[in-house]
Amino acid sequence: MATTDANLMTAEELLKMPDDGYRYELARGVLKKIAPVGHTGGSYEANVTAELRTFVEANRLGATYRSSTGFLPERDPDHVRMPDAAFVRRERVEDVAEVQGFFPGAPDFMAEVASSMFTGRSKSGLPRVR
Repeated sequence: MATTDANLMTAEELLKMPDDGYRYELARGVLKKIAPVGHTGGSYEANVTAELRTFVEANRLGATYRSSTGFLPERDPDHVRMPDAAFVRRERVEDVAEVQGFFPGAPDFMAEVASSMFTGRSKSGLPRVR
């Protein structure tokens, strides 16, 4: 496995990982397993995503993404986030229309449903983006 450092993983390596039923993010090259949410958190996540999508589509603002979409805002070491809900402006989506893999860059808006299980930290263990 080619990495930028013996202990770091690249976004390309993350994409090639076999599906083992879990979700993962990269925290500056370090692989982090994402804990699943409970039924209440999943319901909140679905509601946030649905409301965001309704607003974005009604106003033709761009594209919305759900929690399984990876965003690659940083390289070397690679940082891949999967927010619970995300939005990217139309012109940015058009600029990367046929890109394979993770969305190159951060979303213009992202939301993570807070849970008492993850007080003060994102599900990947990183400080929450505010």
